[in-house]
Amino acid sequence: MSPASFPSRELLAESADVLRNWGLMVEVGEHALDQWGYMAGKDEDRLSDLNEAYRDPGVRAVIATRGGAGAYRIAEDIDFAAVRANPKPLVGFSDITCLHLALWRNCGLAGIHGFLAGPRAAAATRRLLTSAESTTLHRDPRAMTVDAEVPGTAIGDLIGGHLGTLAHAVGAGLPSLAGAVLFLEAERSIGLGQIDRQLTQLIRSGALRGVRGVALGRFPGFEDYVDRDWNLVDVLKDRLGSLDVPVLGGIDAGHGPDLLSLPLGPTAVLDTEAGTLTVESAVS
Repeated sequence: MSPASFPSRELLAESADVLRNWGLMVEVGEHALDQWGYMAGKDEDRLSDLNEAYRDPGVRAVIATRGGAGAYRIAEDIDFAAVRANPKPLVGFSDITCLHLALWRNCGLAGIHGFLAGPRAAAATRRLLTSAESTTLHRDPRAMTVDAEVPGTAIGDLIGGHLGTLAHAVGAGLPSLAGAVLFLEAERSIGLGQIDRQLTQLIRSGALRGVRGVALGRFPGFEDYVDRDWNLVDVLKDRLGSLDVPVLGGIDAGHGPDLLSLPLGPTAVLDTEAGTLTVESAVS
């Protein structure tokens, strides 16, 4: 289904084929290909598809066709009673982060930050949907965020996703992050100021008070970007360093091609010495 923006017919068909190749039955939301501006239909239609899936006991997972924009408009109108009565994981990222946050805050429901496009992405998502074993993501030593690391270990529920969506949720449904390991990823749409402003908003609002550690995913577009002698690492070190918690860089999840997937919600262990983020399963 499409709780945010609409996919191409080709992308939806490819995603459905991936699931059928796993031996699963695929039901496409009635409004998955609707168009209303940049969104997949009107708010009430996108919400109807989402709630219908959570009310249907035959549906065992809810998979977003893409992110984009608009999921934030329906996040607080989800039928949370239906979710609690018949929990099932949501798969998606980017703008879908706001749905993960709402489901965690209101129901304690774990989800999967991921996608189906690309063989590695599909394989990672399949494993997280079908296995009750923990998953370990290893630091990519080539990632520039490795240079923003702060040594240490941390244990807590893994919460987070797209940085901009988290920052915009301050005062509008952001769950408590106290005791959590925070996962952050973002793509460059403008300059370094976007990252600085979003991290500063989270810090000044008090939202990051009590966070036990930070895991950094992909930040595509910033690799060669410099603004008056600062790059992404300078901003991350300046802002996250003030938290005085371990920071692990190089987790290969987030925007960009063929991403890895990871559970959101379950307990995670962050270890900078080993270069690993180990997360318990989102399904049982």
